[in-house]
Amino acid sequence: MPNLNRIKAISEKEVFHILRDSRTLAIIFILPLLQLIIFGYAMNMEIRQVPLVVDDHALNSSSRALVDAFIQTDYFRLVPKGPGVLDPGELFKQRVAQATLSIPKGFNQDDFTAQLKIDASDPNSAQMIQSYATGIVNTWSAKAGVGIALSPLILYNPDMKSSFFFVPGLIALILVMICALLTSISISREKEMGTMEQILVSPVTATEILLGKVLPYIFLGLMDALLILAVGMLLFQVPFRGEFAVFLGFTFLYVLTSLCLGLLVSTMAKTQQGAMMTALGMTLLPTLLLSGYMFPIPSMPPILRRITYIIPARYYLQIIRGIMLKGNSVQHLYQAGLSLVTMSVVMLVIAARRFKLRLS
Repeated sequence: MPNLNRIKAISEKEVFHILRDSRTLAIIFILPLLQLIIFGYAMNMEIRQVPLVVDDHALNSSSRALVDAFIQTDYFRLVPKGPGVLDPGELFKQRVAQATLSIPKGFNQDDFTAQLKIDASDPNSAQMIQSYATGIVNTWSAKAGVGIALSPLILYNPDMKSSFFFVPGLIALILVMICALLTSISISREKEMGTMEQILVSPVTATEILLGKVLPYIFLGLMDALLILAVGMLLFQVPFRGEFAVFLGFTFLYVLTSLCLGLLVSTMAKTQQGAMMTALGMTLLPTLLLSGYMFPIPSMPPILRRITYIIPARYYLQIIRGIMLKGNSVQHLYQAGLSLVTMSVVMLVIAARRFKLRLS
């Protein structure tokens, strides 16, 4: 059994080092805020002020009401039509407009058919523009009493704000990066500075060293999580509909998993620089691409879907989005929590064994 007094002594040593190391303090408190602000504003998938050219041949009250329905929203911006025949292709080539609305003469007499052309050189933007236009037309049709209006009911994110989707994911991304980075360099620093020999002459085991190193960073990781959550809610108005105790418990598991990943990295790297590069490589791209943060997992090829099961952020994304946006409870999220516990235990055991081999 590990000796608690020896673990406490190693933890106290690590705390003193953290307080005296300005670089570590910057990584803990400043880097997460910078990442949240930069990623939060840069990864905004919403489109506003889409330049729209209208070719209205009807020029009646109904056509004007339809055009007003478009330009009264924040999604579209009316661009004046130039002289001559409207050529959507040429307008798109010149980047004058991203969409054109053509209303025929028979509008409000024979039928209510209008044509919307969209520049789909950027398919994601085109899909969103089509979605915006469909919603506007459905709303206008319902008010005018014409056509068939679809009345969708959107839950959890009625305004379709991309920040509601990305900010909880940013918490997962930043936590795994920071926690893995901190613990990966903690042991590598001891090796590089030559202080590991001083620890080894004391009667401590590999497990006690690893646990003593991890404990301070668990507390700091939770502080980081609360700081990022508060700033994210303040800047991006993301709701928090779940219970705080549930969030804190599952975040503790995720922080522990991330720290164990960092410990595993530290047993492979010989220098702090090598540890930092390895930790970033094992956290940044896998979390961005394979966790469901940016791309839906069901749409991935089968081999990549299997790889996602070893990405910790895959499970925490389910947890934090469920808690913040849907108000999920433990009974909805316990399977993801068990996955994090299993990963933590496996990585800690592997790290302890590798560390023992290094010591021998």
